[in-house]
Amino acid sequence: MDLYEHQARQLFEEHGIPVPRAEVTDSPRQARAIARGLGGRVVVKAQVRTGGRGKAGGVRLAEDPAAAERTARQILGMDIKGHPVRAVMLAQPVDIESEFYVSYVLDRSAGRFLAIASAEGGTEIEEVAATRPELVTRIPVDPAEGVTSAKATEIVREAGLPPRAADVLIRLWQVLTREDALLVEVNPLVRTTQGQIVALDGKVTLDDNARFRQARWGEQGATQTDRLEAAAAAKGLNYVKLDGEVGVIGNGAGLVMSTLDVVAGCGARPANFLDIGGGASARIMSDGLSVVLSDPDVRSVLVNVFGGITACDAVADGIVRALDTVRPTKPLVVRLDGNNAARGRAVLGERAHPLVHQATTMDEAARLAARLADTT
Repeated sequence: MDLYEHQARQLFEEHGIPVPRAEVTDSPRQARAIARGLGGRVVVKAQVRTGGRGKAGGVRLAEDPAAAERTARQILGMDIKGHPVRAVMLAQPVDIESEFYVSYVLDRSAGRFLAIASAEGGTEIEEVAATRPELVTRIPVDPAEGVTSAKATEIVREAGLPPRAADVLIRLWQVLTREDALLVEVNPLVRTTQGQIVALDGKVTLDDNARFRQARWGEQGATQTDRLEAAAAAKGLNYVKLDGEVGVIGNGAGLVMSTLDVVAGCGARPANFLDIGGGASARIMSDGLSVVLSDPDVRSVLVNVFGGITACDAVADGIVRALDTVRPTKPLVVRLDGNNAARGRAVLGERAHPLVHQATTMDEAARLAARLADTT
């Protein structure tokens, strides 16, 4: 459950982390009034649950209330990486001397949390970690011990942060533990020209399992951050967006995971994880295919089904139904095996759609899907 920046900022403020004065609105006219109340000169920031807002034009400086209204009108309604901007936050600008990065994230493999900090804030930490990994400090945090004054001092010293940042690190840990968070991040954490330590931007991801304790965020806070994941969830599908070009659909999490590995082994990248379940109907198959085909990153789709509870002819019926409604422009590779597989293959053969290719084995299907993605 990802929070918007203004919601993360609210948590920071509640736990004593300094933040600039700010207000949120969905009205350009109200933006003018807010700017006037904040002193006139403000930063107008799109409120969407994705990074890269600045590069997309979603973060701009307005010199006066009239400019704030114009800027809010320009930003509201923008689409940033598939996320429509429905609200903006207006914040007082600060005079920045230095920028830093700090976060706590759950390290599932190690069964503990990880403090990540860098004196190079204000940029994408992934880029810094990839090009200059020596500038990113990673320090394990024992959940039972937490971030004490000594641990905060260690993080500050190792990362080259100003000593006064230690208090923010302690309070940021309180946000993590008291608010059921899996990730808390401040980028940038800044030192102003007056020597203050201020959190300018924040990201907080709450644990879905603790949603019953986080009711104040309502359904708005629980909405999926990805457009396709939200569409899939509305259809009751188990879908996760990935950074690839081959869409993957299968029945059963184990089969889907194996398919992802085989696709990767063929030199391609999976675009998603989509499990239609052990008893998927033709309607579910049709819904899943329409979600995957609506992903602009997908260049080919691999449907890998082993018929058990799910009969392959029902899957084939779903594919045919989707072909009649979605009108795909991307090739589909279908591998059916198991219960009623021959009948399912016959259904697809009778439809004879020019974009549908059949394969008899998973390896053959993955190779074909990878090749089609490379040439599409």
